[in-house]
Amino acid sequence: MIDWKSIEAADCAVPAGPPVDDVVDELSRALADPDPLVRDGAPYAVLATWISRGVIGASRRLELGDEMAARFTDPRIEARAFAPLVLDMLVSAGDFKAGWVDAFERWYPAEHDLRGHDDVLGWLHAVAHGADLLASFGRHREVAPVRMLELAATRLTAPTDHVFDQLEDDRLARAVARVLTRTDLTEREAVDWLEPIADRFGADRLSTPVPAHLSNCLRTLRLLYVLADRGVRPAPDQPAQPLAHRDAVKSAVAAVLDRIVKR
Repeated sequence: MIDWKSIEAADCAVPAGPPVDDVVDELSRALADPDPLVRDGAPYAVLATWISRGVIGASRRLELGDEMAARFTDPRIEARAFAPLVLDMLVSAGDFKAGWVDAFERWYPAEHDLRGHDDVLGWLHAVAHGADLLASFGRHREVAPVRMLELAATRLTAPTDHVFDQLEDDRLARAVARVLTRTDLTEREAVDWLEPIADRFGADRLSTPVPAHLSNCLRTLRLLYVLADRGVRPAPDQPAQPLAHRDAVKSAVAAVLDRIVKR
C-alpha cells in the first residue's frame, strides 16, 4: 500500500520504484475507497497536483477518465459520487472524450442517493460534485451548452425524498450560471431549458409539506436569479462574469418561480 499522506507531505513528489502508471492504478482505487479518510484525503490532493503538473501521461489520463465514466454504474455511492470530481479535474486540464459526457448524462439525473454527508462514508455530495462537472462540460467547446442546461432541468425535476442539506442547491445554481456565461448561447436557448421545470411544477396544486424535489428546485432557481443579477465567479479569487442574456434569464427565472409559488 502506498502511503499517500507521506507523498502529500513531500510536495506530492512521485515515489521512486513502481512505474507511474502502476501508482495511478492504486490512486484510482483509493478514490473509490469506502473509508472517507482514504478517498477524500491525501489521494485526492495528490491526484489534483499530479494532473496540474502533467505527471500523468496523456494516454493514462484518458484511461483514468474512462475508469471514472464507468464508475457511474458502480453499485457503491462513494464510487459514483467521486467519479465526477476526477473527471472535472481532467476536463479542466484539457482532457476530453465525448463518451464521458454520455455517461455523465445518463447518471446525473438518475442518481437516487443524494445525501451530502454520511456518518460512515463521509462526504458523498453526488449533486454538488455532479454540478461541478456539469459546469466544466457546459463550458467546453465540444459540448453544446443547451445539453447541460437541459440536464440540469432534468436533475431538478427528478423525484426525490431528499432535501438538499449541504448547499447542493448553491453548487447546482452556480454550475448553471457558469454555463449561461457562454456567449454562443442565443437568448432563446438561455431560457428554454426552464420550460420543463415550469411545466413539471406549475400545473399541480401545491401541497404541504412542500415535496423535497420542489423545495430543491425553488432554492436552486432563487440563487440562479441572484447570480444572473450579479454575475458568477469562475473561482473565488476571480471577478464575476456576466451571464449572456442576463435580463432574459432573470425574467424567465422569475416567471417560473412566480408560476410555481402561485399555483
